[in-house]
Amino acid sequence: MKKNEQEINALLMKYRFAMQMIETEITILIQEFQEIHGYNPVEHKKIRIKSKESIREKIKRKGYSYKASNILKYLDDIIGVRIVCSFLTDVYDIVSMISESSNLIVKEKKDYITKPKDTGYSSYHLIVLVPIYLQSGVEYLSCEIQIRTIAMDFWASINHKISYKFKEMIPDEVKKEMYEYSVIIKMLDQKMLKLNDTVNKYKSENKKEISM
Repeated sequence: MKKNEQEINALLMKYRFAMQMIETEITILIQEFQEIHGYNPVEHKKIRIKSKESIREKIKRKGYSYKASNILKYLDDIIGVRIVCSFLTDVYDIVSMISESSNLIVKEKKDYITKPKDTGYSSYHLIVLVPIYLQSGVEYLSCEIQIRTIAMDFWASINHKISYKFKEMIPDEVKKEMYEYSVIIKMLDQKMLKLNDTVNKYKSENKKEISM
């Protein structure tokens, strides 16, 4: 048991290294994007590492014993990054930006915006492999990145709080209402994107007039 705990502690230390790496990489990518395009597409971002308790609960839910080898093999979200953008186009710009990074390897993509979950949940998920540089060599650890709009993040936050209140099954009436609100959220994102396009159109026209 003591050896198992030591192995888990050593693995979590590596995940902390990887968390520092992914935070630095994303910060650099966003700053580079801002320099090239003249604006920052990110409203805010958050990064976290799962606690031992959360890891233990999740690995057991998956049907595996609480061991370092199983954590490494079966859990992709020990490190979690959430990037919240203003507009839908920003989400896909961020996806492209991360996908093209020479320092990260994209392991998996899940587009829950084009194909939302049955609950109505919308977001874009990436599983990326993050390099950490140790004396023994380079190792890669998984990280889950969730990219969504402000509106999607609002819905997801409310949905999480409501789900937490029901320890067992969520009533069908509540599920139905939350799904209906997710549709409204999607419509709002489309309207905000259209508004942004209109604003950009006027900005472009004003620049032309000034330069003439």
